Amino acid sequence: MTPRRLTRVAASASTLVLLGSLVACGSSGPSGSGGGGGDTAQVWALQDTNLNPIEEASIERFNEQSEAGDAELATFGNDPYKQRLRTAIGSPQAPDLFFNWGGGNLKEYVDAGKVEDLTPLLDENPELKDAFLPSVLAGAQLDGQYYGLPMRGMQPVVLFYNEQVLDAAGVSVPTTWNELLTAVDGLEAAGVTPIALAGNQAWTELMWAEYLLDRVGGPEVFQNIRDGKEGGWSQPEVLEAMTMLEDLIDRGAFGSDFASVGYDVGGASTILAQGDAGFHLMGSWEYTNQLGQSPDFVTTGDLGWTAFPAVEGGAGDPSNLVGNVSNFYSLTTDSTNKETAREYLSTALTDDQYIADLIAAGDVPPVTGVRDQLEQTENADYSTWIYDQTVEAENFQLSWDQDLAADEATEMLEQLSLFFLGEQTPQGFVDAMAG
Repeated sequence: MTPRRLTRVAASASTLVLLGSLVACGSSGPSGSGGGGGDTAQVWALQDTNLNPIEEASIERFNEQSEAGDAELATFGNDPYKQRLRTAIGSPQAPDLFFNWGGGNLKEYVDAGKVEDLTPLLDENPELKDAFLPSVLAGAQLDGQYYGLPMRGMQPVVLFYNEQVLDAAGVSVPTTWNELLTAVDGLEAAGVTPIALAGNQAWTELMWAEYLLDRVGGPEVFQNIRDGKEGGWSQPEVLEAMTMLEDLIDRGAFGSDFASVGYDVGGASTILAQGDAGFHLMGSWEYTNQLGQSPDFVTTGDLGWTAFPAVEGGAGDPSNLVGNVSNFYSLTTDSTNKETAREYLSTALTDDQYIADLIAAGDVPPVTGVRDQLEQTENADYSTWIYDQTVEAENFQLSWDQDLAADEATEMLEQLSLFFLGEQTPQGFVDAMAG
């Protein structure tokens, strides 16, 4: 997902901090140079005050043990990072390993021949491949080959709710789309906005389209769009999903003022916590935002969470997830330190101390066998639930605005904003994207 989705809150190391992956501030990291070359493998990552020290410590441990060579971390704010990577990759100043979001974000560099195929590395080290959750590892899989390994936690989109509001309205937590519609009607009748929505930022609206299309048609429908197959946006499931979404909007599910509500300033989160809405569909970092903004709402047990409802008769598996699959390290094709980089990928990302440090910082690592560790955290109910959801997911779809080419993603968000405002129809949306 885009970095706009994140609102960092103050938290202790034991507090669940699920938003660490995409902080958009800062500049070049420890070395200052951020460039490749020499005998030290350059590792580029996004700046994050909680997670960068963990990554730095991982590299220090690696350097103490490695016989292949040393590695060095450089970190960047989101926008400077994207610009610098685009300029540097394929040049002598390229990093050896670089942070990315997988999907279309990575595909551009793969198609240009700038990224090393890591499938042979995984084939040679089956225990490494087995260490990662398959649905997450697939986030950096393109045309059957693997081009990245997960290096931070998972951030699926979750349907949060205010249990006190639902109880007062006599509304049940929905497991199906029809049950959600019934809940919407019940909340509206009780004088409560059914669903909080930060509608002045289209990425919040995108979550509804992503999940609905998945539940209606299964992941293959969007994958056809992402892969540029002819008629991708014109697949009938797209129109069906958008028609269902139009019905939800027309029912008053999001109220009448959602277009003026922002997420970065905590608007939608506050609406849910204060009892002015029943539901809120948001990335898993919403839990941490609520801990920071409305701790009593969390500690009293009024904040609930559930999976996105199943669509009756739909082809999509109800276990499927959308959101930020994870972040990945990928190896540049022209790296002059491939042996060192491969060794780091093979050993450091599944190192026991690295995983323990991520969990202590609040991440939910996409590795197998860590549930017992998650159970020992302050927010075990939530972190283990996130982990279980991902383990059981048949598919984990990267957010569309990260999985599509930049121009197409921008057009999609613009059309979606018009759609939610009632200025675009389901067929008009399809036609605009197919045109």
